[in-house]
Amino acid sequence: MEPFPLVNEHVHLTVPTAADVDRVAEVCQDPEVQRWTTVPSPYTRADAESFVTGFVRRGWETGSDLTWAVRPARDPAGPLQGMVGLAVSDGGGERTGEIGFWAAPEARGRGLITEAARIVTDLGLDPEGLGLVRVQWLGYVGNWPSRRVAWKVGYRFEGTLRRSADQRGVRRDAWVASLLPDDPREPAEPWPAEAPAR
Repeated sequence: MEPFPLVNEHVHLTVPTAADVDRVAEVCQDPEVQRWTTVPSPYTRADAESFVTGFVRRGWETGSDLTWAVRPARDPAGPLQGMVGLAVSDGGGERTGEIGFWAAPEARGRGLITEAARIVTDLGLDPEGLGLVRVQWLGYVGNWPSRRVAWKVGYRFEGTLRRSADQRGVRRDAWVASLLPDDPREPAEPWPAEAPAR
């Protein structure tokens, strides 16, 4: 599959390039990115280079992992503010996806990642896009900012999977939520009362 951008009035998503390697290395050393994702720890420039020139390129070539760098629409040539990806699986002829994302510290709380997740989800579920029958979000228990992004986009919370997610060799409990093609792209339930104040 040939890489392509996704753009709307809020965000500009493009495939990360060699010019993004230093920025990826910088952001992936952030403690919150380390805490809530599966990036290597410690994270080095070599890890970022391998991600951009290896994982991202192979993912697009096979169509199995589509990754975009997130930038605000008003600054499409500026430093990336986050990353969003869609892992695509083919099970019995019906394709599904799993969305993932992270944000640079200065981008958090600005709505950029929510908007990026929204347009990537829409692409995935659109019959004229990827035609997926389901897109899933998975987050380690306690990652309320990530869960809030999924909730805002309309992902429906389905429960907690005990010790289901591997993070650098450690099994962790994970939350799971999903969105189907006909589901509304807005919160399907109230925000959990047990969530900490922002």
